[in-house]
Amino acid sequence: MKHCRLTDIRSLDQLYNELARQLGFPPHFGRNLDALWDVLTTDIEGPLEIVWENPELSRAGLGDDYARLVALFEEAAAERGDMTLEFPAKAKLLG
Repeated sequence: MKHCRLTDIRSLDQLYNELARQLGFPPHFGRNLDALWDVLTTDIEGPLEIVWENPELSRAGLGDDYARLVALFEEAAAERGDMTLEFPAKAKLLG
């Protein structure tokens, strides 16, 4: 199983850097939401667990991108069937 722990994410660049480092994204990763979808649903072998800590800090730093990212992760998990997304000790703060 591959594990990715996201901690204190405050920008898209920081998120992409952490995901790429921890999950071994391919060199062709385009650093945008469409490319993230493609990599998560086709390039990364599972099972895959993503743990997003301190989501309240991420929501503040990412603004509207936060809700888009959470939706993308949830949709990718549903499509894959072997991916989980966890927000320990906090609600995921969508609104």
